[in-house]
Amino acid sequence: MSGQQSAREFVAQMSVRAGRWRLYVALMNTTERWPEHQFGRSVPTFTDRTNALSVLGFDPVPGAEWTWTEDSEIYGDPASPVVLIAAIRVRSRTEAAA
Repeated sequence: MSGQQSAREFVAQMSVRAGRWRLYVALMNTTERWPEHQFGRSVPTFTDRTNALSVLGFDPVPGAEWTWTEDSEIYGDPASPVVLIAAIRVRSRTEAAA
């Protein structure tokens, strides 16, 4: 693989706030703006999420799967409404093609 640079990997996350789903790619350790996509009120399907990632310029890392985590809207408050956060490892499409 001399001369080739592998695509950087990031974590894409999806959460819901005020009834609307939002998908974003956390570009940690960069100064770049985090790309994001807004969905409607229904839970985005696997295909919806994959298409949105593609539009944002990312693909899931081969073999990566979506994971779901439960969190509290208000930290430390066990009576707080639940927030669901989905995550998957992704890589840049432009870097992978280079």
